[in-house]
Amino acid sequence: MTLHMRGINQYYGSSHTLRDVSVSVGEGACTVVLGRNGVGKTTLLKCLMGLLPIQGGEIMLGGRRLSDLPTHQRVVAGLGYVPQGRDIFPELSVEENLKVGAYGGEKSAKARFGFSDVFQIFPVLKQMKGRLAGNLSGGQQQQLAIGRALLTNPSILVLDEPTEGIQPSIVQEIEGVIKSLKGELSILLVEQYFDFAQSVADDYVVLVRGQVVASGKGGDMDQDNVRSLIVV
Repeated sequence: MTLHMRGINQYYGSSHTLRDVSVSVGEGACTVVLGRNGVGKTTLLKCLMGLLPIQGGEIMLGGRRLSDLPTHQRVVAGLGYVPQGRDIFPELSVEENLKVGAYGGEKSAKARFGFSDVFQIFPVLKQMKGRLAGNLSGGQQQQLAIGRALLTNPSILVLDEPTEGIQPSIVQEIEGVIKSLKGELSILLVEQYFDFAQSVADDYVVLVRGQVVASGKGGDMDQDNVRSLIVV
């Protein structure tokens, strides 16, 4: 399914945080949004999910307008969100966290993923399904957050900084998972880590001070000198 965010404007008080931002994700493709801290990447995803209001523009998912829908209806429409910081439920077990994601999603006749699929993608979750989520490592919690999002039966997987605070071995595993999901799902990824972003991107967008300053194909990121735009 395709996603189009067109002309998005957003304000925090008098601060104009997103300025006519447009981002698209093609069917079965991965679009990466890059930029330094504070340029509006997370704000953009919160606008997509309905967690922040927009003051202009539109959000279309597979031809359906999402701009005026509340967050839970956007999830039902096909957005699976993994927020920055993961937001797992630390006092619930791994299995209970996954059941929260599966509520409604796995029961759908069009469901792509069940528990067995998530456990195949992330075997550690099956091994630790009875453990409290708060006792997992950061990398394991990230895998849990992604698994939970997959169980909502998304058409678009939305990932906010999935490599943040994660050990390199898990970063490599998450990279492999994203590559394996492309084609089956569309993916919108916010990231600062250039090499990771380049390895999974079909398309890229760079934000600076809430504006799109560069965009193109993932394979052109080196020749477009994208690294210089995001490295402090």
